[in-house]
Amino acid sequence: MVLDQSAMSISTTQFVILGVAAFALTGLLTWPVRALAIRLGAMDKPNLARKTQTEPVPYLGGVAIALGITIITFAAVFVGGNANGENNGQLKDLAVTVLLPALLLGAMGLFDDPRSLSPWPRLITQTVVGTVVAFVIVENGTIGTPFGNGGAVDSRSLVNGAVESGNGSWLNTLVTIVWIVGICNSINFFDNLDGAASGAVAIAALGVFFIAFDREQELVSALSIVTAGATIGFLMWNKSPAKIYMGDAGALFLGIIISVATIRLNPGITPTWQSLAIPVILIAVPLLDTCVAVFSRLTRGLSPLTGGKDHLSHRLVRAGLTRPLAAISLWSASGVCALFALGIYFYADSLGLILIGIFTAGWLTALAHFLRTPSQD
Repeated sequence: MVLDQSAMSISTTQFVILGVAAFALTGLLTWPVRALAIRLGAMDKPNLARKTQTEPVPYLGGVAIALGITIITFAAVFVGGNANGENNGQLKDLAVTVLLPALLLGAMGLFDDPRSLSPWPRLITQTVVGTVVAFVIVENGTIGTPFGNGGAVDSRSLVNGAVESGNGSWLNTLVTIVWIVGICNSINFFDNLDGAASGAVAIAALGVFFIAFDREQELVSALSIVTAGATIGFLMWNKSPAKIYMGDAGALFLGIIISVATIRLNPGITPTWQSLAIPVILIAVPLLDTCVAVFSRLTRGLSPLTGGKDHLSHRLVRAGLTRPLAAISLWSASGVCALFALGIYFYADSLGLILIGIFTAGWLTALAHFLRTPSQD
């Protein structure tokens, strides 16, 4: 089925309502979740060298994010379902490839938060979940820009905003698994400063929304605008000084959501590698943070899975920025990345190659710069 504007069951106004509803619901849910966390003693205490807060902070914020996104997304499908009952297939699609896996990893994060599991059980669980999601996405032909199709994206093969995977299904599956697991860990790594992860995910989700909406990818548009609204609603509580943290539960939940949304995003521009560059650019700041932390740990003979004060936020604070200014700097960088991604999408023929070249040079320069800054206090 080729989607056109008349066939879309969610109007522009309804998309706006979805975002506002997710913002309001998540913001409202965060208050009782925070109170519950305090009552249960679910507090992130400054008892480790890598902790930067001075007072205990509740960490069940991921529960509010998960509830907000899940409730509003399913409500959107029910309300927006068309007369042919197509919402039944959409519900199954959402449940199998997005929300159920996100809730599973969120539950693992919720279990992990008070216990601090070793990294390997978490990585194995993420890989298993990512593998199942990848197989379903590739099998259903809902990967946004697949490999193995000769580098061309045929808009006539659009199925609910995605293209058929064609040949190279194993390569598509492998890349999807690596992307899902990598982004889950990257968002989790990036959640090291008040508001950093929630702000970056919100900006990336908005970037996905604008492209998906223009491409008439209804499910990806709805999921991304709901995610943006929910994370901004949570950000009202999570910005510095944070009143609550999302914890591993929230970071892993959002990792699945944003990784699947970007995997299913179909910019539809040629050559294919330009389409593939857009999701990477949208998540470029968390990826930069992960690369800086991992590379610096490896050069110091440490495990890349070891925590530490070697992330972008820590380096910015050591350079003299306050914690709020460090967060604003990271949000601004994420915003610039989103603008680059949108520029590549809307001006692919005339400026796409130039913008990707400028962005790549800037990202590599930032990587080299941060790797030269002190990794410890």
